[in-house]
Amino acid sequence: MSDVATRHTNRSELGFAALLGAVGVVVLVDAAGLHAPYSQADPVGPRVVPFIVGGLLLLCAVLLAIKVLRGDNAPADDGEDIDPNTPIGWRTVLPLIGFFILNIILINPLGWVISGTLFFWGSVWSLGSRHYVRDGIVSLLMALGTFYGFYLGLGIHLPAGVLEGVL
Repeated sequence: MSDVATRHTNRSELGFAALLGAVGVVVLVDAAGLHAPYSQADPVGPRVVPFIVGGLLLLCAVLLAIKVLRGDNAPADDGEDIDPNTPIGWRTVLPLIGFFILNIILINPLGWVISGTLFFWGSVWSLGSRHYVRDGIVSLLMALGTFYGFYLGLGIHLPAGVLEGVL
């Protein structure tokens, strides 16, 4: 591996270690803010698991950073059929980001079923599918399936928006 490739790998791996560390800190800070009254049924409480996960994330970040700084880099992945010199396909990435942001904006006023349908349909359109009707039907079924899956299976109420009372 050339010096340039090694420096690029070091930077990216150190960046990933920093991201792991940042996520670990966020989890720990968030866990510290959890307050639940003592319960006889649950003497452990809701803070234990987030503290364990945050601590493990920080430990992994530190160990990865030490490993990378010692020069032990991950081997290049030869199994991928990609050209690292190919530029980013912004015609795919930007619409995906746009539909994701649109979903965030529309989920409360319109509800999950409508915003999710638009998000799923926009995602497959961005990735190149041109079967508009079929993709719309599948997107609607996926949005309805996830809405009722969360509601009935997990007890999580996704926003119904303008379909409140219909769903």
